[in-house]
Amino acid sequence: MNLDFSFFSWAVASSFIAKGLIFSIQLTLIAMLGGIALGTVLALMRLSGKRWLVMPAAFYVNTLRSIPLVMVILWFFLLIPLLIGRPMGAELSAIITFTVFEAAYYSEIMRAGIQSVPKGQVYAGYAVGMSYGQTMQLVVLPQAFRNMLPVLLTQTIILFQDTSLVYAIGAYDLLKGFEVAGKNFNRPVETYLVATVVYFVICFSLSMTVRRLQQKIQIIR
Repeated sequence: MNLDFSFFSWAVASSFIAKGLIFSIQLTLIAMLGGIALGTVLALMRLSGKRWLVMPAAFYVNTLRSIPLVMVILWFFLLIPLLIGRPMGAELSAIITFTVFEAAYYSEIMRAGIQSVPKGQVYAGYAVGMSYGQTMQLVVLPQAFRNMLPVLLTQTIILFQDTSLVYAIGAYDLLKGFEVAGKNFNRPVETYLVATVVYFVICFSLSMTVRRLQQKIQIIR
């Protein structure tokens, strides 16, 4: 079998691939920000010591972490329209699904980050008259974010890789763009090979960036 990559050009990239890359980046960023926000709330619930907060948060996290992501994607895409009575669209469904799903993983990262802050700093906050919420907001969470930033970014790289699973519901992501280009030029093998290289370059570059950031954080400590 002869491989021919001559059909790849800027026109092909802008016509088929750029749209998918933009959506993959948007999905990653929205799911990351939403997932961290929701995950932080879940982490605080699990660390609150109040059973009526701990139990639902633990159930949420443990349940989603036990289910394959592609199944959650399909469930949201197929079941939510039945509940709301109208179609939602593959892109919006993917954004909601990834935000909800990734929150379970970001929650565990943030919980570890909060627990990594010495308890003496919490008591010091109380000693100067801060409430629990003020202590968390001004003392604990900033340090937790800094301590866990490399892990949060590593999870975000995994999230970017997982965005390729939205093919299951027909969303136009980066991989879908390569697939469409391969079908149009009857070169599926070549386009999937190029897609592999593109995913590798993006994720490897981000991984090296996270590694350098981790080294800087260790120096600061």
